[in-house]
Amino acid sequence: MASSGKSDEKVDKLDRKVYEAELFRLQGELVKMQEWIRETGNRVVVVFEGRDAAGKGGAIKRVTEYLSPRQAQIVALPTPTERQKTQWFFQRYVEHLPAAGEIRLFDRSWYNRAGVERVMGYCTPDEHRRFLRQCPIFERMLVEDGILLRKYWFSVSDAEQERRFRSRLGDPMRRWKLSGTDLESLTRWEDYSRAKDDMFVHTDTPEARWNVVESDDKRSARINMIAHLLDSVPYTEVELPTLAMPDRPASTGYQRTDRSLQQEVPDHAAEVGRAHGRPVERRSREDMA
Repeated sequence: MASSGKSDEKVDKLDRKVYEAELFRLQGELVKMQEWIRETGNRVVVVFEGRDAAGKGGAIKRVTEYLSPRQAQIVALPTPTERQKTQWFFQRYVEHLPAAGEIRLFDRSWYNRAGVERVMGYCTPDEHRRFLRQCPIFERMLVEDGILLRKYWFSVSDAEQERRFRSRLGDPMRRWKLSGTDLESLTRWEDYSRAKDDMFVHTDTPEARWNVVESDDKRSARINMIAHLLDSVPYTEVELPTLAMPDRPASTGYQRTDRSLQQEVPDHAAEVGRAHGRPVERRSREDMA
C-alpha cells in the first residue's frame, strides 16, 4: 500500500496487444473453469475489495465477459434497508451465496464494515470490533462447508487514485461512478490505510488469505488477478457433449403475420449509415422472423 505522501513514481504499463492476447487466453480458461464448477457442483465466492477507483469493477467485467450470467453472478448490494440494519450483519450476504455449480463475485462485500463504515462513522466502534471477531469465524464456516473462497485486495497509489477520480469527474459516461463519499476518501487516505491494516491483521487467516493485487496498471492487475484465480482453483477441462446442427424441415405453409400489424422500432441504424455515407445493407424481409 502506498504511503500517505504523493507518489509520482512512473508505472510501466503492459503492452495493449500483449494484454489483449493474454486476457483472451485467460478468459478461455475461465470458461473451462466454469464448466468444471457446473459439472462438479462446486461453489465459488470471489471477494473484490480495495479503495475507490482501484480497478475492482474493471476486473470483474473481464472475469464475467464470457461466462454464463445464470451461473456466474455479480453481487453488488446497495445501502442496507432499515430492516436489514436490524439483522445480523452477515445475514443479507448469506442469501447471495452460491448453490452447487455457481460462482458469486462480490463487488464489495461484508468488508464494507471494516472500511467505509468504520472510517465514515456508519457503524459504531462496538459493531466494528464485533465484525473483526466474527468475520474469521464466518469465513471459516464457508470454507468448512466446501465453498471455494478467494479474496482480492486491489491496491492503488494515492496519486493514481486521484488521477482516476479527476478522469471520472470530467467524463459524463463514467460520472455515475463517483460519489461524495468517494471524493472524501481523498482527505481520509491515512484513515483508510489504518482501517485496511487493522482489517488484514484480523481477517488474513490461513483458511481465507487476502491476495493483494497491485493495480496502478489496470491491464497488469486484471491479468494477474485472473491468472491467480485460475491457479487457485483445481479445475480440469470438462469434455462437452458433441452437438450437430439439425436440418431445417420443409415448410408446412406458415406465413408470417403482416408487418403492418406490428410496431417496429425506427431504423436509426439506417439513418446513421446514410449520414456517414455508409448505408446499412439489409437482408430480404422474408428471411427475417
